[in-house]
Amino acid sequence: MKRKKIAMLGGGFIGDFYVHALHGHRRPDRVEMVYSRSESSAKKVAERHGIPHWTTDMKEAVNHPDIDTVIVALPNFQHLEAVRMAAEAGKAILVTKPLGRNAAEAKEMLDLVEKHGVFHGYLEDLCYTPKTLKAVESVKNGALGDILWVRARETHPGPHSDWFWNKELSGGGAIIDLGCHCIEIARNYIGKDVKPVEVMCWADTQVKPIEAEDHAIALVKYASGAIAQFEVSWCFRGGMDLRDEVMGVEGTIFLNHFLRTGFEMYTAVGEGDYVAEKAESATGWLFPVGDEVNSLGYDFMFTDMFDAMDDEKEPMETFYDGYVVNAIMDACYISSKSKKWEPIELDDWRGSEEVSGGPQLKEYDEEYYLIKEEMIPDGTVKLILKDKASGEIIQRIK
Repeated sequence: MKRKKIAMLGGGFIGDFYVHALHGHRRPDRVEMVYSRSESSAKKVAERHGIPHWTTDMKEAVNHPDIDTVIVALPNFQHLEAVRMAAEAGKAILVTKPLGRNAAEAKEMLDLVEKHGVFHGYLEDLCYTPKTLKAVESVKNGALGDILWVRARETHPGPHSDWFWNKELSGGGAIIDLGCHCIEIARNYIGKDVKPVEVMCWADTQVKPIEAEDHAIALVKYASGAIAQFEVSWCFRGGMDLRDEVMGVEGTIFLNHFLRTGFEMYTAVGEGDYVAEKAESATGWLFPVGDEVNSLGYDFMFTDMFDAMDDEKEPMETFYDGYVVNAIMDACYISSKSKKWEPIELDDWRGSEEVSGGPQLKEYDEEYYLIKEEMIPDGTVKLILKDKASGEIIQRIK
């Protein structure tokens, strides 16, 4: 295992979170350099985490001789510049979500890392939460059968920094900020080899005095016939709500990652300390998170990234995944204006071209399809069957 020497580009909220994850649990990997546009932020992060170097010059950070890995934890509008600089310097590059402000920007970053042959990882932490990893493993093992529907929800009172609220700098509103999480979560359950084909999206500005959307709901249709649904909002009050539901022909999964995790506390006076990300109060009923960095997936995410570097293979989440997510979000923005189903434009699709989506018919025997089997109150089992030849629907006691 090679010790990674990291330049952290970004001294804000997410950069600080990343350093906590990287330096926690006796990890050998170290952040050796931190860059921020703000001298005070760069210096503060360096002092807090014992980072030996800090700078307000991105080129200096990327090209520092001690650095082999660059983590981009910058505002969305700086991602492309940082990736170009790091790719040309031959450094491994990890970029926080979303990869770009749109699919064209994401594709340019993908082309850059592939042209220069550098390792690249897409830091989509919510695909790495312990619950998600276990649930995806169960799906891959066939516990739910064919996946029909995935719903992902992320809502909270709004992001931390001013640039998020400017759609020219961020690329949009709640969709670009939170929809990227939900879309990639669904792809992991449905299968990344399955092509996303079209979307229907509603988005509006309901509360915040901004030009971007603060609430959105969308359906994403896949070539397999599966449907992914997401709801994202910057208007939700009461903290951060992260929930996923997965429905297959043979089973269902419900996940609650953050707001209701079994840790509840009431305090009339508070502790005068941080409670949890996006928590709106430090008194009353609180829902602290035992290990926030781990619960949000950062530990497993960086382990996967660095193991993949050592093994010279791709991580679970790559720039290509980020590009696909951006393409789906582009279609969501188009649909939110047209009020119609809109196609997802993927100039570079590397998965299956197979299209299915027919009804999931379950055989009962040579004559019948099984519609439903249930135990009724008297203890007997009732079957609802469809005759294959006539189409007649009948019921029978087993």
